[in-house]
Amino acid sequence: MKFKLPFVNKKPSIEKGKVTETRLETISPSKNVFIQQIREVTNNPADLIVKDIPPTVVIVYIDNLVDGQTLNEHIIRDLYQKKLDSPVSIKANLSIPEVKMTNHFDDAILSMVNGTVLIHVEGHSQIILASIAKRESRSLSAPENESQVIGSQVGFNESLSTNVSLVRRYIMSPDLSLEKFKIGKRTNTTVTLLYMNGIASDHIINSLRQRITSLELDALIDSAVLAEMIDDNSMSIFPQMLLTERPDRFCDSLLIGKVGVIVDGSSMAIICPQSFIEFFKSREDQNLRWQIATFFRLLRFSAVFLSIFLTPIYVAALTFHYEVIPQAFLVPLSESRALVPFPPIFEALLLELIIELLREAGGRLPTKIGQTIGIVGGIVIGTAAVQAGITSNILIIIIALSALASFTTPSYMMGNVIRVLRFPIIILAGFWGFIGIMLAYCFILIHLLRQSSLGTPYTAPFYPPRLKDWRDSIIRMPLPFTSKRPTSTRAVDTEKFDPEPINPEKR
Repeated sequence: MKFKLPFVNKKPSIEKGKVTETRLETISPSKNVFIQQIREVTNNPADLIVKDIPPTVVIVYIDNLVDGQTLNEHIIRDLYQKKLDSPVSIKANLSIPEVKMTNHFDDAILSMVNGTVLIHVEGHSQIILASIAKRESRSLSAPENESQVIGSQVGFNESLSTNVSLVRRYIMSPDLSLEKFKIGKRTNTTVTLLYMNGIASDHIINSLRQRITSLELDALIDSAVLAEMIDDNSMSIFPQMLLTERPDRFCDSLLIGKVGVIVDGSSMAIICPQSFIEFFKSREDQNLRWQIATFFRLLRFSAVFLSIFLTPIYVAALTFHYEVIPQAFLVPLSESRALVPFPPIFEALLLELIIELLREAGGRLPTKIGQTIGIVGGIVIGTAAVQAGITSNILIIIIALSALASFTTPSYMMGNVIRVLRFPIIILAGFWGFIGIMLAYCFILIHLLRQSSLGTPYTAPFYPPRLKDWRDSIIRMPLPFTSKRPTSTRAVDTEKFDPEPINPEKR
């Protein structure tokens, strides 16, 4: 992060064959000049506090960014009582954990806007940086978008330190490695890279680290923006990195060799690399018996197929392929559509659009009002549409099933993809029937086969085929059969645990 400093002398330096400008200006020994520099660089904001402590010390900080109690009890009181008159003695006697010295003006400004108190002593060109930042954050609560019945009921919040502490609560190991970066010229957002040393692949770590450090952004507010900018193909509708608000799911991913990213100010953490099949897995699957977890996974995949293709199949059958409709359904279907003046494609698109409007309105309104709008609006509009002859009863049922099926996807981002995909497939089905549906299916399949996540195949473990990883894909085998880490993460340590069951005779 660079500032336009009025009193800075610049000297050219050579870095990798390019001439760059490096700031070499030290802190002015005069406290009046130092304060004048601070005011000019920061445009003299109303919350800039400058406090003199006689005879030679002055402290500068931004109000509301520092902890007032710590400032009064551990900095101001110590400076008054101990009569400290040099940066070295101040650093040695302050009773706060994070204290350092600097003689660079850039470092001083950058630290101050991050909640640091600047302590300047008249006649010295070094200042003390006392970090007592106060970060406002909401209390821990249950995840709202990834709820589950069995398992942990705590989710990430917007505080980076809190989120990292949650991860360390699950993984109490010295192998948990953290790297911090500053992203955004204006926001100076802290981004933390987390991985398990000795498990995660160096290739994946270096690839993600290089993508993060190469970003030149003006601002970074949320982890979703970062995920889109560092994924393999930002033009694809399919997400290549998973956003989760569950610390247990985040830690599970780290322990199988994946890499995680936490952005300060965001309640969603990034997990990568990620395959397409993993967006439909739930953390709760690990807490259930393998037969039940397998049933739920099969139910989710069936729901995804129904959500995408059920309405297009209805449109194609009524427009071009009456022969595929069972004879027993022809009479009630024809009676249901007898008063509908629109073709099936227009009827389906109209109802899908109404459903999406209700869903979007319910999500944007306050919780109690949103629930009322979704339920009452769906019933009233659906009943009125049938009575007015705009649509048929059968299509109402099909649209409702498609909408319900789209909610079974554990990932909110992948659920949005499924909602959007229905519309172009309905249009293709209305123009070309089953041929249009097959064209859409082939296009989606080819697109998925071409995608990757941090260089790993997006369609793993099915293509390229990795039979050992099938044990925890569509089905969830018993835990002794899942003792090895997935090959897609290229984990250094491939063994998770000893698969041999505990023998009572060995006790």
